[in-house]
Amino acid sequence: MSDYQKKPFPQVIQFQPPGVARKGRGATSNMQGRFEVAQREEFDDGWAAEDELQEPAALRTIVTEEQAKSILSRNASPDLPFNVSLNPYRGCEHGCIYCFARPTHSYLGLSPGLDFESRIFAKVNAPELLLRELARPSYVAESIALGINTDAYQPCERGLLLTRRILQVLHDCEHPLALITKSSLIERDIDLLAAMAAKRQAVAAVTIATLDASIARTLEPRAATPARRLRTIRTLAEAGIPVSVSVAPMIPFITEPDMERVMEAAAEAGAVRAGYTVLRLPWEVNPLFKNWLQAHFPERANRVMNRIREMRGGADYDADFATRMRGEGVWADLLRQRFEKAVVRFGLTHGGSFGTLDTSRFRRPYVPPEKDRLSGQMGLF
Repeated sequence: MSDYQKKPFPQVIQFQPPGVARKGRGATSNMQGRFEVAQREEFDDGWAAEDELQEPAALRTIVTEEQAKSILSRNASPDLPFNVSLNPYRGCEHGCIYCFARPTHSYLGLSPGLDFESRIFAKVNAPELLLRELARPSYVAESIALGINTDAYQPCERGLLLTRRILQVLHDCEHPLALITKSSLIERDIDLLAAMAAKRQAVAAVTIATLDASIARTLEPRAATPARRLRTIRTLAEAGIPVSVSVAPMIPFITEPDMERVMEAAAEAGAVRAGYTVLRLPWEVNPLFKNWLQAHFPERANRVMNRIREMRGGADYDADFATRMRGEGVWADLLRQRFEKAVVRFGLTHGGSFGTLDTSRFRRPYVPPEKDRLSGQMGLF
């Protein structure tokens, strides 16, 4: 169970040799963020017992409540199907080693490694901020993507209910949204999602990178198992909620061989759409992922990285909008062809579902002036 703190404080993380996996965690180290000035280097001072080095102490999760200043994020990225997103949490206990959001913890003076998955920040005023945003006279409704950077249904959501309260606001305002998750906790909110889906105001996506539970256990240590996610797809579909499967990320020789099996199983469970992305290694994700490879797949680490570089123009990563999600070159083309053929074979649809959502029913909420910090003249903007 998570511990709740009013203010964050540093955790003392026991020294471990590089590349040693920690049970229940994705990262193998607490590497420094790129903005830190002082450089630290871990070393063994000889005081740790041999059994401690083999089995590190459990690392507890600390959830810190914070008052956010804003809640809706906007982007103009041409390779993303949405313009507006909302993230109730910073950091994610699921611990997915490939998470592109890991480097954001560097802005907090924390590590993108173990800190990212054990130091969670909950925006406890998110529902109120959203209500105020929707009440603005200048607000124009467009589909909101919920839980894009970090999972809106990670473990601490069970107690905090931030995502549930956000959904209630959107439901009451008849505002469309799209969700993506690796958690079965989304089933808790089927009552709201089903009612919105009936009005073409809600869609969901479940990410499944592989059906191999042993790989998933190290790749996404605190997310639901692949089998449980398939059950979630079935449950959502049976409730009338359009569900997509996100086969991501495609990691050569790790998750990539499972692409067709994942799509077939998801289609049988009721998924109607599918999408995929190739592994991305921006900033600190690069060394963290390489350490994970050495810890769990040392015999194929070089082979995996060589194939990644072949799809990234010879580099570990290329952030170009045109290629960052799919890669380039022969192997990227083969992946694309495999995916497109599987879409046809299993009766799925390729592409996002944002265009199917209805914004015409949006009802602007009323926020009493005494509850709105932005009342008066500033409320006109």
